[in-house]
Amino acid sequence: MKNKKITRKITQGVYALTTLGGGCIVDAVSQISAGDNPLISVAVMKTNKTNELLKNNNSFAISVLGNNVDSKIIETFGLNSMRDINKFEKVETVEIENLKIIKDSIGYMICEIIDSIENDTHTLFIGRLKEADIFQEDEPMTYSYYQENKDELLKVVTSKGKTAWICPICGANKLDFKVKE
Repeated sequence: MKNKKITRKITQGVYALTTLGGGCIVDAVSQISAGDNPLISVAVMKTNKTNELLKNNNSFAISVLGNNVDSKIIETFGLNSMRDINKFEKVETVEIENLKIIKDSIGYMICEIIDSIENDTHTLFIGRLKEADIFQEDEPMTYSYYQENKDELLKVVTSKGKTAWICPICGANKLDFKVKE
């Protein structure tokens, strides 16, 4: 394979997926049917705690993140595990149909899980849209925008005032990341 980074050119967004007990950042979300209650698919990595939670729940919510979203949401939900922290502790949410929705989002979709498909690295969850709304107008964050701006989005300041970044490629989270000061 010459350059698999071409997959980063696939048009996709950046979303916060939540279910009872947890959540994570996802980028593979798609509307796969039409009608009053269309089907929405989302791919979740098998090693992710949220994957395990989805298999034990019957619904999920997708919060659509905008370009102006607080970067702490991406850091919290994208670079940490519910095995280690309570992701909802420091992020403002609203509860709709017993699911936590990210308040600092463009809006949300709540889906009832109707099917799932396993592949080698991810589970594709398929849900029927039950509830949705728009909170605010903003440009939806695309995966491309995230890749182009991740240095600023994931920048942290150490206790001594130095700048450090959390590695979005290797998956090291701030709990594992050690900054030499």
